[in-house]
Amino acid sequence: MANNLQELLDERGDTVEMLRNSRLGTYIYPVVPSEFSNWRREQKAWRETAVLYDQTHHMVNFFLSGPGALQLLSDTGINSFANFPVDTAKQFVPTASNGGVIGDGILFHEDERDYVYVGRAPGANWLQFHAETGGYDVEFRYDDRSPSRPYGQAVHREYYRFQIQGPRAWDIIEKLNGGPLEKVRFFHMGHLEIAGRRVRTLRHGMAGAPGLELWGPYEDHGLIRDAILEAGAEFGIEPCGSRAYSSNTLESGWIPSPLPAIYSSEAERAYREWLPTTSYEAINAIAGSFVSDDIEDYYLNPWELGYGSFVKFDHDFIGRDALEKLEPEQQRRKVTLAWNDEDLAKILTSVIDRDSEGYQFFDVPNANYGSSNFDTVIDADGTNIGLSLFTGVTANEKRGLSLATVDRDVPEGAEVRVVWGEPDGGSGKTTVEPHRPIEVRAIVSPVPYATVARETYQGGWRSSGRL
Repeated sequence: MANNLQELLDERGDTVEMLRNSRLGTYIYPVVPSEFSNWRREQKAWRETAVLYDQTHHMVNFFLSGPGALQLLSDTGINSFANFPVDTAKQFVPTASNGGVIGDGILFHEDERDYVYVGRAPGANWLQFHAETGGYDVEFRYDDRSPSRPYGQAVHREYYRFQIQGPRAWDIIEKLNGGPLEKVRFFHMGHLEIAGRRVRTLRHGMAGAPGLELWGPYEDHGLIRDAILEAGAEFGIEPCGSRAYSSNTLESGWIPSPLPAIYSSEAERAYREWLPTTSYEAINAIAGSFVSDDIEDYYLNPWELGYGSFVKFDHDFIGRDALEKLEPEQQRRKVTLAWNDEDLAKILTSVIDRDSEGYQFFDVPNANYGSSNFDTVIDADGTNIGLSLFTGVTANEKRGLSLATVDRDVPEGAEVRVVWGEPDGGSGKTTVEPHRPIEVRAIVSPVPYATVARETYQGGWRSSGRL
């Protein structure tokens, strides 16, 4: 019986087959109710009024401190750490030795030698492995995300984590503050007093307008949440459920679930031997129409995900040698694909097709049916020109969208086709039933897709600029 990921891979023999047929199903955003009103109203709130995101439960907090903490981060991240002062944050992107992205998350510099990584498990696992085995003078602790299905069991986190976002967000923030509050620079941190509690803040902008991320001790979760909703009532604030929350990225342009590029290179063998068979990497579910015999065809480099500007060769880091060999202008680039309404309607109505198997079910607003999603993008000749990586519907744009990476020479405005559904009737995932694939027409469009986000986001955040 396998005791770690490497042994599991050796036992199964086919990495792609193992991950494509994972029984895990789709990625769950736990604990937070699915909807407070309905997902359309909640989506519209982040564009028209304000929304309260509860990010407390679905991400890992990895706390790292000590004299060697900054060196560990520098050794594992493509980002430059030449200038990373206290009370700032950055989008941290680690890569494997092959140059493929492990994942990404937000790295907070909370005190002189204290850092917190917040994101999905792959980035936190990678940091913990190197903290344990790399000989660094560090202390760390892993505050895991809440259980996907707690079944009534008590749930506890070290922090609550909220975001107030939308065009009326700053009105709410200033009401909570009791007066005007300086808009600190993007990804800079500060403090706020809410309901008699000192709250740490980060200037953020997920919904394309100035907003704040707020966090503090988990025991204050209910107190702070109630205070925010009370202050925001007159400005139309809506609490956002987990169903709408995951779809905000369709408008803002962040691809949240690349496959960790750790399954093949010999340099990552020790890491695979360290990862348990219950880890995210071992049970992760690959979904979609793109199928290859080679797991490395699923790896994505920083330029393909829009992180090329983060790559700084002013320091040594894992994956540097591989990335230096790449020509940035020859890499695929991140785009939004705007799906054809008629083709999407065929998919949506096929659930009531009583005469055939129909198409792969398209849930709304988030249609992804695996942890890492890969749908083939083809041109008019049927040539594979990219991958569609995150798919859904937005009530603000009233259309289906997907985030994709396509060949550099595919222009905006071009019509392409996304192959929706898996070949041969589908894989063994619990989210898949027998179906037939369909080619969906789509227009290559800017990223972020939402005009307000595209025109107001800080360069580098979910775009191709710098952070």
